[in-house]
Amino acid sequence: MFRTLTGALLGSAIAVAATFSATGSAAAAGEVNIYSLRQPFLIEPLLKAFTEKTGIKTNVVFAKDGVVERMKAEGANSPADVILTVDIGRLNDAVEAGVVQPVSSKTLDANVPASFRDPEGRWFALTQRARLIYAAKDRVKPGEITSYEQLADPKWKGRICTRSGKHDYNVALLAAMIAHHGEAKAETWLEGLKANLARKPQGNDRGQVKAIKEGECDLALGNNYYYGAMLSNDEQKPWAEAVNPVFPTIGGTKGTHVNVSGIALSKSAPNRDNAVKLMEFLSGNDAQEIYATANYEYPVNPQVKWSPLVESWGRFTPDDLPLSAIAELRGAAVKMVDRVGYDG
Repeated sequence: MFRTLTGALLGSAIAVAATFSATGSAAAAGEVNIYSLRQPFLIEPLLKAFTEKTGIKTNVVFAKDGVVERMKAEGANSPADVILTVDIGRLNDAVEAGVVQPVSSKTLDANVPASFRDPEGRWFALTQRARLIYAAKDRVKPGEITSYEQLADPKWKGRICTRSGKHDYNVALLAAMIAHHGEAKAETWLEGLKANLARKPQGNDRGQVKAIKEGECDLALGNNYYYGAMLSNDEQKPWAEAVNPVFPTIGGTKGTHVNVSGIALSKSAPNRDNAVKLMEFLSGNDAQEIYATANYEYPVNPQVKWSPLVESWGRFTPDDLPLSAIAELRGAAVKMVDRVGYDG
């Protein structure tokens, strides 16, 4: 059962519990309740496979934001068993808010490398996603841009499109720039990037690629899996075919900036055992292969291969900056976006 919510805090804990359980028992056997910031179409194949394998029903509430605030308001009465989210910052927010609890699982430890999980077991990454530069095939030569730093080069003035600087994906990238270069140099870079924009930041990652196709800009920032999604969509395929995906370096010799999607166990977790089973399943081979083939993401489980389509885009070296460093610098990044008036 999927239900989409809008806004930060819609309804009460009682209303959400009713959403999850028609029987009125949040702890009904054979269920697991999920608060998800991941779009329904991305997780539905995974949850269907989980139910087919275990017989456990999944109940999902999807929200674009406000999940952590909702869980804090619900407290011990929250019906949520797990939170599924994108971006290391969102996972860190849940930890700092005290709405998740640690999990000790040999299966999770075996499937998820230590660099992709919280040392105390409070969150586990499920996929990696690379932040790419998309370059117009007919207006940008191969090798003409190879790093994020080059986005601030005046040669690109009026040629770059991005979504809002305050979106999680761009905030994480800016946090990585701060970690590698320090605040002063990162701010100079952001000012240079702003000066090169072809239009006011707007839309989503796919919208930036569409703008390249339509000739509005020549370069754009976007996550890798959107490229696969566009190639599989008849309407959007021409957008994707108009660009080359570039895996940029950061900090000189470092690799491509990556972020993660992940999962954490709710502190309230009325169906704790089922929730842990879901977490273990999502880290296992079957689910990781679905992530790879259906969602065009990079599995964190080292036993699972990339999909052939994703493999065809080329191999890359991920930046080895600890995810914790990105989470810690998100606040500084958001303030920087405001200071330079990036979205204005």
